[in-house]
Amino acid sequence: MSHDQPYLPPLLQLIVVMSALAGAAGYLVLMIRTNRVKRLKHWPAWRLFFCLSGIVSAMLVFAGPLAEAAHHDFRLHMAGHLLLGMLAPLLIALSAPVTLVLRALPVRAAKRVTRVLRHPVAGFYRNPVTASVLNIGGLWLLYATPLFQLMHEHLWLYLLIHIHVFAAGYLFTISMIYIDPAPHPYSHLFRTIVFIIALAAHGILSKYIYAKPFPGFSADEVREGAMIMYYGGDLVDLIIIILLFHSWYRTTSPGRRPATDSIA
Repeated sequence: MSHDQPYLPPLLQLIVVMSALAGAAGYLVLMIRTNRVKRLKHWPAWRLFFCLSGIVSAMLVFAGPLAEAAHHDFRLHMAGHLLLGMLAPLLIALSAPVTLVLRALPVRAAKRVTRVLRHPVAGFYRNPVTASVLNIGGLWLLYATPLFQLMHEHLWLYLLIHIHVFAAGYLFTISMIYIDPAPHPYSHLFRTIVFIIALAAHGILSKYIYAKPFPGFSADEVREGAMIMYYGGDLVDLIIIILLFHSWYRTTSPGRRPATDSIA
């Protein structure tokens, strides 16, 4: 593959940065707005910290030194995969963006958003099985087929794949832990079983990558990148499973029936 050009042209990198800033500003505006409503509980600042951290984690993969270096180093490419597909989705999920939007919107607008969340199509994509197939299945498609090579040859495909990696990672995260309202909730047991299967599929893919040569990268780089994917992914998954089990414990405690898996 050619490494002569950056992943994204400067203009697209600027668009990514501006979009990230707009997302952060939007969250802050909604937070300020909802905190002005006296009847509502004060929105915690640490939620904003999670949101900003998630946005920055995702942005680093599209623009800046990491994005440039990852074009030449498979280890950094895989570190970017963890940032974009696992850490950023988890951090943004922990910031509870849907809850914040519902609190800040007028009642009628909030009801419309709720109807969208309750739609069967939304329920289908939030099903843990569907989310796992889109997330883990998409990674298998990327690394076990020529798609990885093609991604580095076509800008539009690069953008599409990276958007999918983030969206599928976020969908997977919110299908496992319910920080925001979950109109179509699934049992903790079902989510845990699906999560374990997805975790195993992710681990197997890491081992597959470890043994697979990738054109343009040295074998040592690929093996080290696979190890980053394996152990780094386990760290993020550990946080998800702790939150899931914590919610399960709270749900089964006498007199406690929380609606979400919030860490608050």
